[in-house]
Amino acid sequence: MLQLVNLSNYQTDLDLISHSATCLRLFLERNQLDGLELMLCDAWDSRIHRPEWVYGVHLRFWPYWLDFWRGDTKALAKSFKNEAEIKACYGGLHREDWLQLYRENIRAAGQTGARYAVFHVSHTAPSEAFDWNFRYNDCEVVEAALEVLNSLVQEIPEHMTLLLENLWWPGMTLTNRDLTARLLEGIAHPRVGIMLDTGHLMNTNPALTTEEEGVAYIIDTVKALGKYKERIKGIHLHRSLSGEYVRRSRQKLKTEYTMAETMSHVLRIDEHLPFSSPAVRQLIQYIQPEYVVHEFIQTSLQDWSEKITQQQQALGVSSS
Repeated sequence: MLQLVNLSNYQTDLDLISHSATCLRLFLERNQLDGLELMLCDAWDSRIHRPEWVYGVHLRFWPYWLDFWRGDTKALAKSFKNEAEIKACYGGLHREDWLQLYRENIRAAGQTGARYAVFHVSHTAPSEAFDWNFRYNDCEVVEAALEVLNSLVQEIPEHMTLLLENLWWPGMTLTNRDLTARLLEGIAHPRVGIMLDTGHLMNTNPALTTEEEGVAYIIDTVKALGKYKERIKGIHLHRSLSGEYVRRSRQKLKTEYTMAETMSHVLRIDEHLPFSSPAVRQLIQYIQPEYVVHEFIQTSLQDWSEKITQQQQALGVSSS
């Protein structure tokens, strides 16, 4: 089992490591980490994010995309002021423009030599993130995601495993075995698996109040996948117990939200906090993943290190 951390090459994350490969190497060594799951927000600089550290690449993610894919101009008009905003978001006004952005991202991922690439299977409009009144159901999102992915698979190197990540919005939530199977069996790539995000799965059950309940829920959900449990190759490991916030927020709805309000709201739901309970060991023992990605939202190197240490101690793998 390899222990990784998530990191992007966005400016704030570059600042975090002082734009320095030495700083990053020391951080990985001090925290007993094998390497990175990297998100490419700009051109890859192998002098900083060295190829020997990059095991996975998290592909770009558009939370709201299905209206664009379907060419639903009326729906798009409710979320964008004009065509310029649509072009800025999707790279143009046509499917092929958006697919080209994905192809470039996949090619860049391939250049790193990463073993796997992560793709979110999910869709939600900005307002739906607050009221949870979704226009599309899981099946509609999954079928459209298959269209997108099968338009892109020729760009994915044969050696690279495509790992599908669950969210709590409509799409692949992992709570439906048949839809999970539809995705895994419907993508025309030789290596397709699952990147299980524990916090995202916990967000599908707002009744959870403790880490122990969360671990039990995750294991029960994975058991229900039957043979498809074996397709889980990696885990984004973090916990989220935001059910009370979700219930309160749905009682105080507005008609419009700023981007800042939306981001703050989503991060209140998706806490990305470290596990502290040894119960999390049961999850790792049951799934036996190849990759465990300690996935947090870090504010400093010290904050990042403290969260990793806490979770490693819960796993029983830290010497600290």
